[in-house]
Amino acid sequence: MTDARLRHGRASLGLSFFAQGVAFALLVTRLPAIQDRYGISDGLLPLFLAAVPILAGVGSVATEQCVKRVRPSLVLRWSQPVVMLALLGVAAGSEMWQVAVCLGVFGVAVGALDASMNMLGVNLQRAYGRSIMLGFHAAYSLGGIAGASLAWVGAHWDLTLLVSYLPVVAVLLPAAFAGSRWYADAVAEAGVAVGGGGEGKAAGSGVGFTLLLPLCLVMTFAYIGDSTVSNWSAKYLEDVLGSSEQTATLPYNVYMVTTLVGRAVGDFGVRSFGAVAVVRAGALLAAGGFAVVAGAPGVGVGMLGFTMLGFGLCVIVPQTFAAAGRIFPGASSDAAVARLNVFNYVGFLVGAPLVGALGDAWSYRGAMLVPMVLVLVTLVYARSFASGTDRYGGGHERARAVDVG
Repeated sequence: MTDARLRHGRASLGLSFFAQGVAFALLVTRLPAIQDRYGISDGLLPLFLAAVPILAGVGSVATEQCVKRVRPSLVLRWSQPVVMLALLGVAAGSEMWQVAVCLGVFGVAVGALDASMNMLGVNLQRAYGRSIMLGFHAAYSLGGIAGASLAWVGAHWDLTLLVSYLPVVAVLLPAAFAGSRWYADAVAEAGVAVGGGGEGKAAGSGVGFTLLLPLCLVMTFAYIGDSTVSNWSAKYLEDVLGSSEQTATLPYNVYMVTTLVGRAVGDFGVRSFGAVAVVRAGALLAAGGFAVVAGAPGVGVGMLGFTMLGFGLCVIVPQTFAAAGRIFPGASSDAAVARLNVFNYVGFLVGAPLVGALGDAWSYRGAMLVPMVLVLVTLVYARSFASGTDRYGGGHERARAVDVG
């Protein structure tokens, strides 16, 4: 594969990550408007919210089977438009069954999209011979910030959901679809065809769950931490630390920005110190952030804790996908990434109700210690982020170093 093809593949995949960040943020940040539009009760809303990650898990499992026959790039090329059109459907409908169908389609398509995007990212990193995975997730974080900002504009100006969503989809859908022609997923390394949808696929059956289990646990615990911040940071700052309602909206914004910054520079850290060192540092920083939040005497210290959480958690998930690609080389990496992606949704499903139940039964300060302990478990499994020599960090790699941007 030529250097130009790799650069184009990297840019087009980065655009897909960005577009998905925008789409997901537009959905979750305008949930109150969706609830009002369809008259969804507070009791029914959690069922709708739980259905999306459950169906996304189904979509990820289906993608594992699908890429045995077609390339991941083809799955991504068609699942991303479906996600955006389903988002428009949520905005355009008027009946409860319509939003239920659209959210169901959105969930399945998101699972396929997340799995295929990360498959392509792992394969491209293998072709580059150095860490680039965090950069893709930085593009997702940037998209999330952009989507949340656009949602704020829509809410501030009291725009309908369709008026808010339609211009965004009208720009991003054709851009992502046009960029999909440059997806690069048939990379060859040491004579092994990767992600090719045909030759080399016999290796896809070699994914042992025992080897993958540590990474599945790390992924779950990381997303429990992430969902804790996204679901409970505002309530914690306002109810526990006594902030104003306006100030209570800041922790998640700070978290998103620090996630973007951490991921933007994270690849340089992996290249300099190795994936194991970066993941250990991220786990320690995230655990420290939860400890600071739990013990914070006031708003300022609480904000410091959420800032630490953003910098700590942001490196773990991308490096978990990258580690799966190193442990399971060749076509097996596609199956490993798809299975691992399911546990992203498991963590999302578990995190919010776990912290809420502990907060109601015990205290929200005490509840913050639970994700702290879980993220520390990452230290136990840190060696799983290296395979043989730490190929994509610390200067030990270059099984195939490519001089590309």
